[in-house]
Amino acid sequence: MTVIADHGNDHRAEQLEPYRGELTGYCYRMLGSGFEAEDAVQETMVRAWKAYDRFEGRSALRSWLYRIATNVCLDMVGGAQRRARPMDLGPASTAAGLPDAPLPEPTWLMPVPDSQVLPSNGDPADVAVARDSIRLAFVAALQHLAPRQRAVLILREVLQWSAAETAELLDTTVASVNSALQRARATLATVDTTRSDTLDALDEAQQEFLGKYVAAFESYDLDALARLLHDDVVLSMPPLEMWLRGPVEIRAWMLGTGNGCRDSRLVPTAANGSPAFGQYRPAANGQGHEPWALIILEIVDGKISHVNNFLDTERLFPLFGLPPRLD
Repeated sequence: MTVIADHGNDHRAEQLEPYRGELTGYCYRMLGSGFEAEDAVQETMVRAWKAYDRFEGRSALRSWLYRIATNVCLDMVGGAQRRARPMDLGPASTAAGLPDAPLPEPTWLMPVPDSQVLPSNGDPADVAVARDSIRLAFVAALQHLAPRQRAVLILREVLQWSAAETAELLDTTVASVNSALQRARATLATVDTTRSDTLDALDEAQQEFLGKYVAAFESYDLDALARLLHDDVVLSMPPLEMWLRGPVEIRAWMLGTGNGCRDSRLVPTAANGSPAFGQYRPAANGQGHEPWALIILEIVDGKISHVNNFLDTERLFPLFGLPPRLD
């Protein structure tokens, strides 16, 4: 898939490839879809590879790549509707109701694997900022901003670019950048950006909590599961528009329409800086387990505030390197 890698030892590929991860993180924050971010970075790399001989180091390579990536993202987002979470589209559903037909993929904020957007090494403080800024709640909030405001806020407050650097990248003035940033901050102040705990494999308390979640889910112990949930916990299931609030509704759903989740198995992964699992339900023929959902947990103050079930496993499980089935 990586076009520039097809050119063997071309020094251009060697110069460009180290930036792929951070560019994917940037494009993901801009676009709200791991799939679109991957496409945007690929287009960025192709454009950069073709124009490399004209670049000649007139500016820093990193800045040049971000300029290309920004233009690609602004072209892609264009007049498209903002990506949303089910909670953005209407009131909570009830467990007794049946879901409507799935809505098309561009409707939804989609997840991204940590492995694609977070550095595998580097300053722990920088990694922590990167992890926090790909949380679902934060990326969903970014979708409320006009595209250029979104770019300004990400460059200034996430990537810590100066106003002058940002203005140069966007071919505008420092005054315009500062104005856009002020408007972006004002908009975000009206949107829920509740901080959730990011995934930390070294946090023993968090790992113990996640072990309890896996044990409760796989044994279908709904009493134990309820003890891990906030009173106003939200369960959502893109591409379905419906969503549920509260342990009582979630329990009723899991005993009713969602009863097929009984005897599921969970495989840990990491998405959007948060704990995540590939969920596999028992196969209809009784042979093994088949993909059902990518589950992303948002944990606040030691309990689960959001259970995000992304059902497009045909595309998501390969993206996350999850096995096609469990035998």
